[in-house]
Amino acid sequence: MKTKNSGRLSPSAQEEVRKRAVQAVLSGQTQRAVARTTGVSEHAMSKWMISYRLFGEEGLNANPRGRPEGGGRLAPEDGKRIAKIVVENTPEKVGLSGYWLWTRDAVGELINMNYGVDYSRSSIGRLLRRNNLTPQKPAKRAIQQNPKAVEQWLEVDYPAIRKLAQAENAEILWGDECGFRSDHQTGTTYGLRGQTPVIPSQGNRFSCNMISAISNYGSLYFRVFTCRFTSQVFIDFLRRLSRQIGQNGKKAFLIVDNHSAHKSKAVKKWLGKHHKEIRVYYLPGYSPEFNPDEYLNNDVKSNAVGRIHAADRDELENTVRSYLRSTQKYPNIVKAFFNADFVKYARI
Repeated sequence: MKTKNSGRLSPSAQEEVRKRAVQAVLSGQTQRAVARTTGVSEHAMSKWMISYRLFGEEGLNANPRGRPEGGGRLAPEDGKRIAKIVVENTPEKVGLSGYWLWTRDAVGELINMNYGVDYSRSSIGRLLRRNNLTPQKPAKRAIQQNPKAVEQWLEVDYPAIRKLAQAENAEILWGDECGFRSDHQTGTTYGLRGQTPVIPSQGNRFSCNMISAISNYGSLYFRVFTCRFTSQVFIDFLRRLSRQIGQNGKKAFLIVDNHSAHKSKAVKKWLGKHHKEIRVYYLPGYSPEFNPDEYLNNDVKSNAVGRIHAADRDELENTVRSYLRSTQKYPNIVKAFFNADFVKYARI
């Protein structure tokens, strides 16, 4: 299958070379070996395999030479295919190793790689908008996350917890911890173009911490503290939480992440003595996006801590505590944290 000067071949002959090369890789040969035999670069061979994975054999078909009809524009169906690739893949996954996020430049390279058409950045923006794609801040997902564990949680574990809570008259709560620093800042300010505004701030850094729990009924429980988060701090919160929930004649089912303090021997021993009042369940590892209480953390950071310049730790603590007490008075605000896509499964 040795093919020298493949660039001089007719489009149909080049198409045949691509298809035979891809089939050779699919039959078990390495891309490097097939590239050497075919007489093309390893980069070209890699592009052929990416096109095949994305489009099947159709992705290996010869493109018409010369300037495409319509001033170099893609057909509507091709624009939809590009949009589908962007939604379902990362740039690295389709061979664009120089990009981490889908920018207009990255999409332009994708179009050129698959269709041989050069698009301006403004044209790429219009193409993406036509296909309902807008620039957004992406949610992060840890590479250590186990998809099977997540599926088990969403389809088996949590439905079982909810069913048990109904049977035992228990209130399901979602808990988490969060730290706040004096130098945290949210928002922007106006200034002269090209000159970064400077605002005064405390030279000394200080912080405080919060542990909280929320329910999809709008309940909010919290404690603000300055010491390090330990098993004993968690046990103290569990004790207070079970007492408050118990006043309503209910048990507490608390769902938290896999922090070491949540699963320590001391915590397990304490829970063993109080299993009639409170139980603790654990989210899949590296899956904070499935915890509604994360949205409370972000709310406090953005709308309380980030909009003040606390003079000292006491002021920072008081700001956090005051904001949380205010939030407790508005259950609908807490309920709204369960509207985010990743946590809709936890809604009532």
